[in-house]
Amino acid sequence: MPRAAAAAAEPLRLGPHSVWPPVVLAPMAGITNAPFRTLCREFSGGTGLFVSEMITSRALVERNAKTMQLVHFDAAEKPRSLQLYGVDPATVGRAARMIRDEDLADHIDLNFGCPVPKVTRKGGGSALPYKRNLLRAILREAVAGAGPLPVTMKMRKGIDDRHLTYLDAGRIAVEEGVTAIALHGRTAAQHYGGTADWEAIARLKEAVPEIPVLGNGDIWSADDALRMMRRTGCDGVVVGRGCLGRPWLFGDLVAAFDGRGPAGYARPSLREVAAVMLRHARLLGEWLGDEQRGVIDFRKHVAWYTKGFSIGSEARRALAVAGSAGELAALLDGLDLDQPWPAHGAEGPRGRTSGRERVVLPEGWLDDPFACSPMVVSADAELDTSGG
Repeated sequence: MPRAAAAAAEPLRLGPHSVWPPVVLAPMAGITNAPFRTLCREFSGGTGLFVSEMITSRALVERNAKTMQLVHFDAAEKPRSLQLYGVDPATVGRAARMIRDEDLADHIDLNFGCPVPKVTRKGGGSALPYKRNLLRAILREAVAGAGPLPVTMKMRKGIDDRHLTYLDAGRIAVEEGVTAIALHGRTAAQHYGGTADWEAIARLKEAVPEIPVLGNGDIWSADDALRMMRRTGCDGVVVGRGCLGRPWLFGDLVAAFDGRGPAGYARPSLREVAAVMLRHARLLGEWLGDEQRGVIDFRKHVAWYTKGFSIGSEARRALAVAGSAGELAALLDGLDLDQPWPAHGAEGPRGRTSGRERVVLPEGWLDDPFACSPMVVSADAELDTSGG
């Protein structure tokens, strides 16, 4: 069945860009920076689409220093994919025009899926599609500002099970010229808990046959990606937490879609994983211009990379507080590096897995799904810098 699903897949078309396999790295704050995208792209052989961290539209147009670093792409990244977040149509439109006029990216993805409170409490992320007219205005300005650049959007099912928005949002996106839609099969209230609703992805695909629909949620392996496509009829997959500590998953995905899995899947030994870990940390140091900062930024990846391997708790703690590349290398060398890929415990969920009891929203947000006055959204909704 996986081979049949792979054979039925076609390249993902985003304007002038053809993406094969139809696989997208989900933008993740603090994760999908240039070094991590480099690792994933290397394992994929340069195929697929790798999206930047979330870029705040106001921070971009104001040329915030941190934001301008985040919009840097390696010369090998083709097409360059930038995710944009904003709640003000005019500002999003200016940001899109800036991306187009200054050749900052080849593709713009709009964030309507982020469930974290600091975003939803301001009416952004997964809260925004509830305001249908505001969503339409943002999409219209983004598409107009982007000109020839394809504009896509990523969203969730809705705020909660009583306030589902994805089908309305999908139709609005088609009407406003969006090129493709990615749906995470969870509500904002679910956060990252529970199980992703792949049936919602199938319903969205039926509702918007005019454009590609990409599925997101609970893709922990290449075989999961093929199962999602077979069950939902979606046109591609978006991989988020499944690649945390597993950048070689993109090589597995290429093998799966080319019909070579599972024989072509990576099963690295701890020695091979350690080499990737050290390269990741050093890439971060080069990108940040400071080796120590790079290793400190890398610390959050340690548990993901080492999941499933037999490593003592003291060694894990030491790796998670390493302060230099040399120290990290020495600690890795002290492990039993001849361990093969674990038969158990290495697969499955990584990263955030919790849900929430409620979604933090602006006061009165749910009163009217169509209200779209300047006072609807918090005045400081776009003042944060980018990257989460």
